[in-house]
Amino acid sequence: EILVTRAPVVMADEISTGLDSATTLDICNALRHNARVLKHTVVVSLLQPTPETFNAFDELLVMAAGGVAYLGPVDEVLPYFEGLGFVCPKDKDTAEFLQEVTLPKGMR
Repeated sequence: EILVTRAPVVMADEISTGLDSATTLDICNALRHNARVLKHTVVVSLLQPTPETFNAFDELLVMAAGGVAYLGPVDEVLPYFEGLGFVCPKDKDTAEFLQEVTLPKGMR
């Protein structure tokens, strides 16, 4: 319904609730494709996305303590946090790292 109206901005909150990771990835890929074809913006909130789903996005907004911790390209988020002294361990995926580092315990 939202995509048919050609809305310039589509907002989707917690689209993965109740879905398996493959279906969530399919939906994110479809939203990305439609955004590029229709030239509109899609804003999606996700909790604990898989690495594949996380990497399906171009831009990323990370919020912490009610403010913006990062806004920019997905492929620049780790260097940004490394510059702040937070290095993602090799055995941890980026989304998991970002969730942990933006919690009060992880900010120390």
